[in-house]
Amino acid sequence: MSDLWTWAVAAYEAPGVAEACLSLQDHNEQNAPLLLWAAWVAVTGRRPDEETIEAACDAARAYDTVVVAPLRAVRRTLKAPIPDVDNDHREALRQQVKALELDAERRLMLELQDLAPPPSGAARRAIDGLAETAKLWARVVPRPALTTLADRLPA
Repeated sequence: MSDLWTWAVAAYEAPGVAEACLSLQDHNEQNAPLLLWAAWVAVTGRRPDEETIEAACDAARAYDTVVVAPLRAVRRTLKAPIPDVDNDHREALRQQVKALELDAERRLMLELQDLAPPPSGAARRAIDGLAETAKLWARVVPRPALTTLADRLPA
């Protein structure tokens, strides 16, 4: 099985996965890279304990708070025209910020991959890993949205 980043990029390109991840992120305050990690550990037969999942949540929170969310806010602000700012320059800046945001998510996934235990058994369903991790990420577990994401992930 491939590394987390390679797997996540392929999974994200599957029909409906990007939309499901963004919906969980924007409407349920979930972290898309963390969710992809959770699915990856499940389908690759890894069994992280609660402490490992908590460490993954902590890393995701740190990246999200300090790096990704601020970059995302700037990128979204730059999406619309800004008075007195040339549209070509604005768009070029937006693309640079988007690249930084993606690189930050890639670096988070490298850290998450390092936290994952080695495979130790049969693959599990993606929803199992998603539910375990979502429980430690937030008080409310968006089960229907997680199920939608799990159903869209490639087998």
